[in-house]
Amino acid sequence: MELAELLHESSSQILEGAVEAMERSHLSNYELAGREQVHQRLKALLVLTTRAVKERNLGPMIAYADSIARERYAAGFDLSEVQTAFNVLEEAIWTRIVHTLPPADFGEALGLVSTVLGAGKDALARTYVTLASKARTGSLNLQSLFSGTESGL
Repeated sequence: MELAELLHESSSQILEGAVEAMERSHLSNYELAGREQVHQRLKALLVLTTRAVKERNLGPMIAYADSIARERYAAGFDLSEVQTAFNVLEEAIWTRIVHTLPPADFGEALGLVSTVLGAGKDALARTYVTLASKARTGSLNLQSLFSGTESGL
């Protein structure tokens, strides 16, 4: 069985596992969104993962990750929350691969999934860092750390 076919045919089981993992993570912004919204978001990510595996093209995944990074950053999501969504989907896919494919196919299948979702996580993180670095943050006064101690030690 081809990996893209496995991802398509097992999408219900993969999504259920990923949604349950998100619920166990107790991420405040995702809990507020609700189970159905989380399911839809993970489904969109799975569809893009399947497409990237089938077409051997990371462009749509990178564009999507950039877009959701901007959306989630603006909505006040922490980067770790969004990264968790990628991670739980990856774990659910790995579980399905290990339970479905012959061991001789694990290396290629796991490598493809990790490459696709890794590219998405990389794009997500780069966009978050870019957005955060443009945000105005207060500076810290660290002078007292460099002026010595009162006891002369």
